[in-house]
Amino acid sequence: MLRFVTKAVQNRGLNAVLKTRSFSLTARARLPLVLDELNPAVVNAEYAVRGRLALRAEELNDTLQNSPGTLPFSEVVNANIGNPQQLDQKPITFMRQVLSLLQYPQLMENPEAAKAFKPDAIARAQTLLKAIGSVGAYSHSKGVPYIRESVAKFIEQRDGFPADPNSIYLTTGASTAVSYLLSTFAQDKSSGFLIPIPQYPLYSATLTLVNSTAVPYFLDESAAWSTKVQELETTIQDALEAGITLKSIVVINPGNPTGACLSESEIEEILKLAARSNIVVIADEVYQANVFKGKFFSFKGVLRKLQAKYPSGEYDHVELASLHSTSKGMSGECGQRGGYMELVGFSPEVEDTIYKLASISLCPVVTGQALMECMVNPPKKGDASYEQYTAEYNGIYETLKSRAYNLYEAFQEMEGVECQEPQGAMYLFPKIHLPQRAIDEATKHGEKPDELYCMELLENTGICVIPGSGFGQEHGTFHFRTTFLAPGEDYAKRLVKFHKEFMQKYK
Repeated sequence: MLRFVTKAVQNRGLNAVLKTRSFSLTARARLPLVLDELNPAVVNAEYAVRGRLALRAEELNDTLQNSPGTLPFSEVVNANIGNPQQLDQKPITFMRQVLSLLQYPQLMENPEAAKAFKPDAIARAQTLLKAIGSVGAYSHSKGVPYIRESVAKFIEQRDGFPADPNSIYLTTGASTAVSYLLSTFAQDKSSGFLIPIPQYPLYSATLTLVNSTAVPYFLDESAAWSTKVQELETTIQDALEAGITLKSIVVINPGNPTGACLSESEIEEILKLAARSNIVVIADEVYQANVFKGKFFSFKGVLRKLQAKYPSGEYDHVELASLHSTSKGMSGECGQRGGYMELVGFSPEVEDTIYKLASISLCPVVTGQALMECMVNPPKKGDASYEQYTAEYNGIYETLKSRAYNLYEAFQEMEGVECQEPQGAMYLFPKIHLPQRAIDEATKHGEKPDELYCMELLENTGICVIPGSGFGQEHGTFHFRTTFLAPGEDYAKRLVKFHKEFMQKYK
């Protein structure tokens, strides 16, 4: 074919041009792509949770597998990510029984099935199979209608207000919902999104991908990581003066990485601010079951109360997207990728656009949808699985709460460490006052001081945590985020011992 192209070009008297281009194509074919030839938004996106420290943790784990006894620790503890079943959290039996039957329905035809599976698990699998068909087939792009109805009932029972199944989208984890929303709302670099600092870096990374602007608002660490509306108003005014068109405010409740739980009055003030500023509220509520102090209040429930309180309609136009997931809570089924979002107050045109984006992905993971149904509609009193389910659920909750406070108490022993009391989620975000020598050492090597601390922690103990700089923090402060999912007291003891040695080393 090249001969035909060559002849055509020669006929135009461009032989020299072709020779140059032909050489360039031949040489280029032997070279790999380089960064300058890639999408700059993808190159520039950062996601600290699975970044440099996590990669080094994998390398160390491989070393332990291939050459046991060669490192100063016997295991790597992945405290960098909320991944309960990677550590020792066991799946909830009812959920896994239902999923097993959905994956292989022929099991229900076996007379021995009644011995291996609880009757209500068999009945639930039969109901879901009737609604789904095969879990190997695509579902509706919004998710199986029957499961969306179950989610709507869950929301109604939680909040005391109706929920419309047609405004509920089942998603492949809550992360996909975030991508749908930010991709739909973002127009260009002038589109601004208020995100909390510290934040879960999914938001900043996704905003980089969609070429929009993250507008940070700082949480108040001295007041248990609370959200100050007055400071938010200042941030909004500054953004507007800078020519930013604010599209949305992201609120993570309970917080990641802080674990803070917003009060009902705080949520009400945020909703009022959104109404005044005409911005969408994205409420990331994936940790709503993980509350150890206080009470969880949903944005949807508070909004409906606010609308009832002011019947004149000044809050009827508030647009709210609420997110939930099967990855957290007591199910901890991160790998199953179940999630949902509920849209409230959006115009039909906007909902249609979001639906179009969901349709491009065909459908969310169907087994993840089924797991969501089990999570929002668990066994009830009198069901065969109820006692076992309740015991497992409560056991996981109490274990998480106990580990949270054990780690919190360990931080109280550590020199130069401040930590807010755990309220919810799966994390603590302690502040560390690093010695000047440690800061100087990090600067000398082109590292951030909290990265130096976390890397030395990993290399000496096998504990992988993420520096606060990966989530955002007040200038001049240093933090790290750790889960409290790791079993046993050894984890906390290793942290305390390392910190003491680190402080002495750089004193």
